[in-house]
Amino acid sequence: DGKDSVCMLDPYATSNVIQTKRAIARRVGSTYAYDFLGLLEVGLLGEWDNYLKDLGEGSVPSGIFSSQELIENEAGELVPGSRPIGTNKEGMVAWVVSMKTPEYPEGRDVVFIANDVTVKSGSFGVEEDEIYYKASKYARENNLPRVYIACNAGARIGLYDSLKEKINIKFYDAESPSKGFEYLYLSDEDYKALPEGAVNARKVAEGWAVDDIIGEVHGIGVENLQGSGKIAGETSRAYDEIFTLSYVTGRSVGIGAYLNRLGQRVIQMKQGPMILTGYSALNKLLGREVYNSQDQLGGPQIMYPNGVTHEVVDNDQEGVASILKWISFVPKVVDAAPAARDCADPVDRDVEFRPTPTPYDPRLMMSGTEDAAGFFDTGSFKEYLAGWGKSVIVGRGRLGGVPMGAIAVETRLVEQVVPADPADPNSREAILPQAGQVLFPDSSFKTAQAIRDFNKEGLPIMIFANWRGFSGGSRDMAGEILKFGAQIVDALREYEHPVYIYLPPHGELRGGSWVVVDPTINEEQMSMYADPDSRGGILEPAGITEVKFRKPDQLKVMHRLDPQLQLLDAELEDADTMDNDAMKAIEEQIAAREELLLPVYLQAATEFADLHDKTGRMKAKGVIEEAVPWARSREFFFYTVKRRVAQDDLVKKLKAADDALTTDAAVDILKGMCSANWEDNQAVIDFFAASASDIDAKIESVKKAAIEAKIATLQAQL
Repeated sequence: DGKDSVCMLDPYATSNVIQTKRAIARRVGSTYAYDFLGLLEVGLLGEWDNYLKDLGEGSVPSGIFSSQELIENEAGELVPGSRPIGTNKEGMVAWVVSMKTPEYPEGRDVVFIANDVTVKSGSFGVEEDEIYYKASKYARENNLPRVYIACNAGARIGLYDSLKEKINIKFYDAESPSKGFEYLYLSDEDYKALPEGAVNARKVAEGWAVDDIIGEVHGIGVENLQGSGKIAGETSRAYDEIFTLSYVTGRSVGIGAYLNRLGQRVIQMKQGPMILTGYSALNKLLGREVYNSQDQLGGPQIMYPNGVTHEVVDNDQEGVASILKWISFVPKVVDAAPAARDCADPVDRDVEFRPTPTPYDPRLMMSGTEDAAGFFDTGSFKEYLAGWGKSVIVGRGRLGGVPMGAIAVETRLVEQVVPADPADPNSREAILPQAGQVLFPDSSFKTAQAIRDFNKEGLPIMIFANWRGFSGGSRDMAGEILKFGAQIVDALREYEHPVYIYLPPHGELRGGSWVVVDPTINEEQMSMYADPDSRGGILEPAGITEVKFRKPDQLKVMHRLDPQLQLLDAELEDADTMDNDAMKAIEEQIAAREELLLPVYLQAATEFADLHDKTGRMKAKGVIEEAVPWARSREFFFYTVKRRVAQDDLVKKLKAADDALTTDAAVDILKGMCSANWEDNQAVIDFFAASASDIDAKIESVKKAAIEAKIATLQAQL
């Protein structure tokens, strides 16, 4: 009847170590470091699904994701291995992740470094600094991309805690402690019980006065700052040598914030502020409650508009997807050819979206719309740094599957917002309008920064040049427009990959803005092209007429061409037979006729000036390579880029085989071998593919000849 039955309830399972660590990470708004591996695998599957959907065929390869943790061996070196999750004693972990991606279905390796916020709040101690340093060095030595996942508390702060209960105070007046104290001291017994070197002290009547506290544990003070400096330098070096990317998943403090910036490329989660000092510490410094959250100091609303953050995401899964998207544009190792993938979007189609003479969204020129395809492969263009320097658009896209960096110019009026400083009661938010087609200090800096980033990523660049010049007002001159404009030249001069400057339809490139992108800055890599409806010159036609075709010049043309003025001029020449009233009447008729015709002759003068700026003259003067119609630009640049990428790869191999070879000499070797028309890009591409074995044999023979020449030189010196 159930009267004596007992209901047995199993107790809830206690949280294991992993669950506890996941809960700790969630409390700071992040994801447990080891769980990012699962997010990466899910994101990679999503990347494959989108790729195969666009391609319309194929399947996901097996074993697309694997990882090995980088663990210190007995020699202190990081080597790939494995250990149980959650057994790490340091707040820093690293992996070599192997992924089969659409660009590299055979697989590629990427080094991931992550703060473990569940260990000492993710703070940077000496051990964490060493792991970060060695993992980053491992990526550099193997020429691998390196991603840093940031969630930390800055450099670790510590004290000699066990000394707290032993320390004594020597007051000036023991009866009145408020008068202050002379020194801190240890009793003779406590001092002698300490390990040697734990403190520096001198003998006093009470025992031992403490001069310096050294501590027993390494990693409680300035040694952590030394480690921070070490990894700051390593990150700066890594940016120069390999691809670096930071994902800010939670708070990132002090050195953590600097590491993100030193790696240059930053994706920031909305709940992941980058700060130098906590808001409560700043409030104490200011002596009043000014700030009420870390986001006020380093949230996306600060870091996105100032150009530190390239992209903002809502959550970690979206962040991981953005990491994979960015990596997809990057070669698997440094100096490899760009990471091309198959493409379903025909390269020989027309570019359907056409820029207009009136202001338009230049992003549509690159990405297209639902009804009109753009320059890049459909769905491939992604903008970065959208919150900063809004008068310039930078991003990455694919052209026939080949990844490219892209820079375009905003034609519409934009606004730069300078936020108010809560610490300054007199501060107010400032909204500064910025005209389209003009380079300002922020957009100049953005352009130079993007070029440097593209260079480190090994990408060819398309610059859709449409600038009327630099902003030269007093505010922008004080805002260092000259400095940042010059940085564009510096970045292009150092560029090691193809750069294509293209003037789009109704675009114009004038004055200083032409100077900073002229191909003579780096003739080996840069070339310029223009749509027939574009213009290039020093000043705009209206400005030229004010200087070189003024009203007197227009009147001369008017009197030379207009029949009525010719008759009136003829009558005026017979002034000897006229009285003053008749002469005055003729002069008035001439003035009236001039006034009537002046608008149309001003238009004619402007047209005359404009004819000097068209592509025909640009081509005749050799400042552009070719006039390329916009509708066919996609096909033209695809074969141009593909041929140049393949050619540069072969030139690099030839120069590696014989370090005495110049670039021109290496190109001449290939040109001498080529049976196709050297000026036909498509034919040269086909030749490179069909003659791959012959070219490889030639490279080997060049290498052999170079070695023999070196041996002969050395023998001659004996």
